[in-house]
Amino acid sequence: MESIKDKVAIVGMGCTQFGERWDTSPEDLVIEAAYEAFADAGVESKDIHAAWVGTFLGVTGSGTVATPLKLDYKPVTRVENACGTGHEALRGACYGLLSKQYDLVLAIGFEKLKDAGFGGLGTALGVDKWHPTWGYGTSAPGRYALAATKYFSKYGLSRDEGKRVLAMISVKSHHNGARNPKAHLRREITIEQVLKAPMIAWPLGLFDCCGVTDGAAAAVMCRSEDAKSFRKDYVTIKGFGLAAGPGMGKVMQGYDFTWWDETEHACRQAYEQAGIKNPRKELDVVELHDCFSIAELIATESLSLCERGNYKKDIEAGTFNQEGEIPINLSGGLKSFGHPIGASGCRETYEIYKQIQGKAQDPSRQLKSCKLGLAHNQGGHPGKFVCAVTIVGEP
Repeated sequence: MESIKDKVAIVGMGCTQFGERWDTSPEDLVIEAAYEAFADAGVESKDIHAAWVGTFLGVTGSGTVATPLKLDYKPVTRVENACGTGHEALRGACYGLLSKQYDLVLAIGFEKLKDAGFGGLGTALGVDKWHPTWGYGTSAPGRYALAATKYFSKYGLSRDEGKRVLAMISVKSHHNGARNPKAHLRREITIEQVLKAPMIAWPLGLFDCCGVTDGAAAAVMCRSEDAKSFRKDYVTIKGFGLAAGPGMGKVMQGYDFTWWDETEHACRQAYEQAGIKNPRKELDVVELHDCFSIAELIATESLSLCERGNYKKDIEAGTFNQEGEIPINLSGGLKSFGHPIGASGCRETYEIYKQIQGKAQDPSRQLKSCKLGLAHNQGGHPGKFVCAVTIVGEP
């Protein structure tokens, strides 16, 4: 297969303030993200030839974008792929450009979760506290808790050691998010606060779980040969990966909860397209799916950024901090920045885009050197995932 490396450019991006946006509608969020992207690219809505919109819950995703942005009678395609929905919008826009049917396109993801009443146990999907099955046989925290306890057992971590490692992840995320002006939960926390927080599904406490957030993110894209007419510091797509697993983990007695097979397959696709041989050495920043603290740990290993079972050693050494070898979730991640499902993949890409340009919103967050980054989301739960990976970098 032919690689897409460097054939499509991102020339403008926008991201809303994430949080409990009770005073805004989905259309308001779309306008906020898209107009920032338009201004960043130096274009107007009328210049867009086609759009791809990602939303998990929005049943009229195309209209929610076309109407407020006045994309009258232009093709607008709604896509959805669970927590990988934002990546799916970027991927669709990219291949739309490569088909040469369009020259300038918009990719946008949004979600208004607070208004939907979407809770961590899936209450928006017809599930109540007495029947927390969410259609999968268990709750989301419960499913990830199984992954955590299995990891502790497999790699010889005591209960206290395992809880402390997860606490270090949450502390890192909140430290990063507290300095990010657009993050939802801008508050530093301590290890002791995490360890003493109310329990959700052992070993996952309140601070091990991401919140319920509203937000949107957008990208204006063109083919790379046209990018310089918009800006000099554009960013190019290096590779996409998308993998849907067989979904049989919940009925397999021998299922290994400590490794995301879908992430392994998706990143392998993206690494091959981008020409990456050693991701830990070649990537400068990674934004990955940390809906729960244990998700960051296992995703980091499954992306081949850390040897299996060695995450504890690396986080204790500061490997994944801003000053470390490979910063992970410098934005604050889903845990602190927020996780409006349809927006997250595009929002993660927004963070990398700004870091590459040297334009992080707070100077204290800016990496000294950033040329290549990876964004990762996985939808579903351990045993039933779809995973999406996007790699972007300097031309």
